[in-house]
Amino acid sequence: MINIWTPTTIGAVELPHRLAMAPMTRSRAMPDGTPGDLAPLYYAQRASLGLLITEGTQPSADGQGYVATPGIYTDAHVAGWRAVTDAVHEAGGRLFIQLMHVGRRAHPGNTPHHRQPVAPSAIAPGEDMFTMTGMQPVPVPRALSTNEVQQSVADFAHAAKRAIEAGADGVEIHGANGYLVHQFLTPDANRRTDGYGGSMENRARFALETVRAVAEAIGPERTAIRLSPGVPTGGIAEGALNDDLYRYLAAQFDGMKLAYLHILFARGHDPFLAELRQTFHGTLILNRPGRQRDHIGKDVAAGLADIEALGVMALANPDLVQRLKTDAPLNDVRPSLFYAGEGAQGYTDYQTVAALE
Repeated sequence: MINIWTPTTIGAVELPHRLAMAPMTRSRAMPDGTPGDLAPLYYAQRASLGLLITEGTQPSADGQGYVATPGIYTDAHVAGWRAVTDAVHEAGGRLFIQLMHVGRRAHPGNTPHHRQPVAPSAIAPGEDMFTMTGMQPVPVPRALSTNEVQQSVADFAHAAKRAIEAGADGVEIHGANGYLVHQFLTPDANRRTDGYGGSMENRARFALETVRAVAEAIGPERTAIRLSPGVPTGGIAEGALNDDLYRYLAAQFDGMKLAYLHILFARGHDPFLAELRQTFHGTLILNRPGRQRDHIGKDVAAGLADIEALGVMALANPDLVQRLKTDAPLNDVRPSLFYAGEGAQGYTDYQTVAALE
């Protein structure tokens, strides 16, 4: 019987079990977007999780929205990420870099060029964002022209090639959580009248073109995407209204032979998850927000997922796999240090069981 300790593969990558580290923004990169000096240690500490999906990493300058997030489009970025991938591989782990263009969820004060954010349409998300001068309202974005949309697709492909150059085992396109790809999917953020708006197929076009371009650039076996059907965030409140679009996307991605499809799902025991599972026949990674320790492994055992992604637990417990296998207690979490901290505190100073003995 398959359980979370059963080995598996994604693409050509062999994994020792069916747990993964979910992507988590840490806002600790250098001002130019190069990963910080402690990033190699942070990721290597968690290499026993097998598959590590990195924090959201912008594929272009316009893709940045938050303070101190990393990029993967310059030579300096590649060198910084090479230090991370080398450390993770030496520790026995595998690493996919998540490509995240935030679209309208940006503030000019957080970007290198200080320009107006860009998005499918000129509709603000209606939220405030942390900046170096405190919390500020997110401004109304500028709608991308059709040519700029196509350039954004090219930017993702370029960033994917740079990620592989940096030693990554693959990339995960962030199509969830209210960011650019997700913004194209929903009428909450997309009121376009060209080929990227209106009908379900048109709203899905940017996601599909981006995945195809990345797959062509680095191979489908190194290409993945994350979706969050029905998760309300960033001014998007789809509920189940967009389920047909996600059914359509799952079927399209199934034919592309991707490394995996990553689903962030917060709708409990909604049968829609099983529908997606039956539609996409490749590796499905499932991330449930707030998953409790006693629920780890249940989705794999039930056949709803091939791999379960864990977030905060992995952040606070670098040796999470050992703790789960030995029933050791978990570290206390320090939420105030999740973002934009300095030095090791709340980042690389979480203790292992061995260090406590």
